[in-house]
Amino acid sequence: MGTKFSTKSAFLFLGILLNLAFKTKAGSIVIYWGQDGREGTLTSTCASRKYGVVNIAFLSIFGNGRKPQINLAGHCDPASNGCQKVSNDIRNCQNLGVKVMLSIGGGTSGYTLTSDAEARGVAEYLWNNFLGGRSNSRPLGDAVLDGIDFDIEGGQLHYVALATRLSELSRGGRKVYLTAAPQCPFPDEWLDDALQTGLFDYVYIQFYNNRPCEYSTINPKKFKDSWNRWTSSVPAQKFFVGLPASQQAAGSGYVGTNILKSQVLPFVKGSSKYGGVMLWNKYHDDRNGYSSQIRDSV
Repeated sequence: MGTKFSTKSAFLFLGILLNLAFKTKAGSIVIYWGQDGREGTLTSTCASRKYGVVNIAFLSIFGNGRKPQINLAGHCDPASNGCQKVSNDIRNCQNLGVKVMLSIGGGTSGYTLTSDAEARGVAEYLWNNFLGGRSNSRPLGDAVLDGIDFDIEGGQLHYVALATRLSELSRGGRKVYLTAAPQCPFPDEWLDDALQTGLFDYVYIQFYNNRPCEYSTINPKKFKDSWNRWTSSVPAQKFFVGLPASQQAAGSGYVGTNILKSQVLPFVKGSSKYGGVMLWNKYHDDRNGYSSQIRDSV
């Protein structure tokens, strides 16, 4: 009896360990939402249970003395406070365990930071209007977002001050996540100094519209070298493979789901800092069904 119980317990313990090991390698899918009115609501996005993080895109105007402004394409009009209705959606997502971030920047020329002082001022605006601070004019209503995503593709280099001030403001309260979506050529032209501070939790590396480091079945080494350099050089907690959700979502860099599952994911999961896959964007994911095809493999 004693021997049988011991053997059974050993197998049970081994099964628990294997299950835990499997879970630690499991990643999540990050999606960008907000730039196409045809992509459905934020609530329906989170209710699909496909995504672990949703980045609301974008706060596309800030700095150079301008009042920060969000642009959610066809979803709502921030000028008339029409985007405050998104507040309920944000809470719905968070109640499902989905982190909801505000992504600042994007592929426009409407933002820049002219000084560290201005960067700190923008950080305080973000804190008071989207995070744990207080303001009478919160563009997305009174819901408290989980953090700020830096999708910076231009402007001046004062993002260390912006990230540092956001981190200072969030001390002692609810966790505020800082994430970034740099281009895959290393180091990133705009965010390298900020990323080296160690303040960022997640890094979504954009392996698209950047042919020298995109994945290619002909020459996978360029992608692997880039991934290894990012994960070994930047002090962030988790790294994500950023990809277009369809061939139409970017000029280059699309990776078919079969190739992703058979060649890319087995490689990146070898890193202890693997976090999952980031997709641009929700509308293209809906059309192509990309996340549905990879969700069990990520």
